[in-house]
Amino acid sequence: MSETWQLQEGVKMDAATAAEIAKIACALKSLSVYTSLAMESEDAPEDLQTIVDEGLDAMARIFVW
Repeated sequence: MSETWQLQEGVKMDAATAAEIAKIACALKSLSVYTSLAMESEDAPEDLQTIVDEGLDAMARIFVW
């Protein structure tokens, strides 16, 4: 797992699982940027930002970023 993906204190998982979840976290961060840009041009449904934010909140409970 990359040095930039540190687990939150108290989170226990093996390195392989953490590496796979880090891929999801990276995708969510990318989706968050896309969603922000899409919302500016009003091409995305309003609930998309909520869904992305919930995913980012979940990842923040696992990783320090």
